[in-house]
Amino acid sequence: MSTSDHNHSHLSHDHAGHHEDHSHSATDAHGHGAAAGEIAECPVMAGSTVLKADAEAAGLVRDFEGTRYYLCCAACGPLFDADPAKYASAA
Repeated sequence: MSTSDHNHSHLSHDHAGHHEDHSHSATDAHGHGAAAGEIAECPVMAGSTVLKADAEAAGLVRDFEGTRYYLCCAACGPLFDADPAKYASAA
């Protein structure tokens, strides 16, 4: 019985350590205020802004005539691909 009791206290300690790590990442909330250079406007949905890092992570970027365009959602990809010149000139 003492073995399971010891195991339980180990789990509690482990959880406390994990929780501490989680609250430490509160500095992440401070970094969320993205600088202007990190935000792009979606060329397909004018007025819709997107974080460049998020778009790249999701594969929502297109390169056209030497310029990188960041798309706000997966639905914008096929629209941009169908007529990139139209959206590139609007951006």
